[in-house]
Amino acid sequence: MPLDLEEQEQLDQFKAFWQKYRNLITGVLTVVLFAYAAYSGYGWWRNNQALEASKLYETMVSAIAKGDKEQTLRAADDMQKDFARTPYAAMSSLIAARIASDAGDSAKALDYLRWTAKNASNDGYLALAKLRLVAQLIEQGSEKDFAEADLVLKESPITGFEALWLERRGDWYLAQKKNADAKKSYEDAWKKLDQAKEFPEEARRLLKVKLDAVGGVAK
Repeated sequence: MPLDLEEQEQLDQFKAFWQKYRNLITGVLTVVLFAYAAYSGYGWWRNNQALEASKLYETMVSAIAKGDKEQTLRAADDMQKDFARTPYAAMSSLIAARIASDAGDSAKALDYLRWTAKNASNDGYLALAKLRLVAQLIEQGSEKDFAEADLVLKESPITGFEALWLERRGDWYLAQKKNADAKKSYEDAWKKLDQAKEFPEEARRLLKVKLDAVGGVAK
């Protein structure tokens, strides 16, 4: 069926428009399609990573149940290497740090804590790793360890963990016999902790013991 004059004019306008802008339109569509494919691929990759990481974590839990320290730490190492961007990696490293510490291997425990403090994507695991790292360094007690702990404590506290940050700073002072500074940090921590109603009662009791030890006042 032949086109009328108006339809023919519209068709000619479209052809002219397409001739002028076809490269731009094709380029934009290509970018959009690649972006969609990349996003879909990333979603698949992320889900697949989480699934594989969960399987490795189950292996680690099984090794812990059997008391197999070597397999437990090997699973944590594999998790860091292959699934570093999943929460399982941070969780596994925190567990491995505890197991290494209990076995008397403080150097290995520190390695796990340092890795988690640097790589954890979850704020809770990140805060826990930094707080435990500081505690372990304080326990080590060398000048170098105190300097490293100081650097960690000078970082901005993870939101929701301000009280524990101040408490750990008090521990840092106390370990160096700076009781007046420790007292102030513990008192500041108590004020913050008192505002954080979600903190367990055990945390309050422990901080109260520390306050009493340095003559501080819980107010």
